Amino acid sequence: MTTSTDQDQTTPGPPPPAARPLALVTGVGRTVGIGAGIAHRLAASGWDIAFTYWTPYDDRMTWGRESGATEAISRTLTEQGASTTAIEADLADPDTPARVFDEVEERLGSVTALVMCHCESVDSGLLDTTVESFDRHFAVNARATWLLIREFGRRFAAERGTGRIISLTSDHTVGNLPYGASKGALDRITLAAARELAHLGVTANAINPGPVDTGWMSEDIREHCVRNTPLGRLGTPRDTANLVDFLCSREGGWINGQLLMSNGGLA
Repeated sequence: MTTSTDQDQTTPGPPPPAARPLALVTGVGRTVGIGAGIAHRLAASGWDIAFTYWTPYDDRMTWGRESGATEAISRTLTEQGASTTAIEADLADPDTPARVFDEVEERLGSVTALVMCHCESVDSGLLDTTVESFDRHFAVNARATWLLIREFGRRFAAERGTGRIISLTSDHTVGNLPYGASKGALDRITLAAARELAHLGVTANAINPGPVDTGWMSEDIREHCVRNTPLGRLGTPRDTANLVDFLCSREGGWINGQLLMSNGGLA
């Protein structure tokens, strides 16, 4: 008769690593931008990252296109252990949000967190804003936000309580009418999701990061912002990324339906 020995017993190995959740971050066009900072922070916290960019917008702005930015951002995310994909996306096109989700799902799977950093922002006031500019601001900042949230809600398949929607907003309006007005619409759309997607256990919050110099500030604006901030410095992409990272964590799951000021106390 054969008896069992220690050699017959199987020693369990370490459990397989948990799958990383997937965040879709829009508006990640430049390495110095808030979107890139958020993507890097989430990757370091264990998220896979899909991100969108739209270089024709940068071409129209004073800072211009950053050659190689998409590749540099992707490389950094990969070094942090994230699976990643980059999608060029004109969010002024109403068909783009659904296409973005289609491509993300095909490449990386279902989205657990939607973080919207995209924007159209061209200075103009009440008297000189054109109808074309007004409509484009609302198409990108408000309509695309609604359509992205709609796709997220329709397709959400992650564990209840893990879903996150976060948008970046602004209270600047004077001298930047279409931007400020469309961001006000973005706020309401985002906060509505906290109620309308409650059955999915998804939280939705908007963050106002205040002025963050990512290449657009003049020296006068920079000095004014520093002078009017109690902490005596400008905000950085890292400041915003830290808050987004917390809101996307399980510990941040009780914060819902809020417009959060994260600006160092700027008056």
